[in-house]
Amino acid sequence: MWAPNLFDFYVDYMKLFYHHYPNFYHPFLNGIWCAVTFNLGPMTCTLGHRDFANLAFGWCAITALGYFDYRKGGHLILWDCKLIIEFPPRTTILIPSAAIFHSNIPIADGEHRYSFTQYTAGRIFCWIEHGFKSEEAYLAMLTKKEREEEIALGKQRAKEGVGLLSTLAQLQAMK
Repeated sequence: MWAPNLFDFYVDYMKLFYHHYPNFYHPFLNGIWCAVTFNLGPMTCTLGHRDFANLAFGWCAITALGYFDYRKGGHLILWDCKLIIEFPPRTTILIPSAAIFHSNIPIADGEHRYSFTQYTAGRIFCWIEHGFKSEEAYLAMLTKKEREEEIALGKQRAKEGVGLLSTLAQLQAMK
């Protein structure tokens, strides 16, 4: 709903991926991410970080779980945006986790906080883009000129990826 072009990008690439690897399974049949992590605490708290392995312009779904007073702890901090967000249990937020430095505030003693994240590594998209080969193997097949073009194309792909994100005007026009 908030990033339909990005959603379609994931769907298209994951269709190719799972078609090529029919013995691999989606973590969730109606999900677009191919990896999940359960952080089972019992007082899960992350230090500031970027998830560099995730798709640079992609989103990561983070779900807070447990029993804690979300007004006093467990807040999500998006450092680059200068935002501190209350993050109640049973709530999911989508962030570009590779691009935004993020962490969360600890909870009180005796409380429990877990998290569940869904994401796809950026290398999977490259693997698909390169004909299901590693970047090294793919580049080794190219001429010097083709390798230079591929490197330049990588910069263009980053711009195109950011272009998949919706602006408020685009979302309003979809009503």
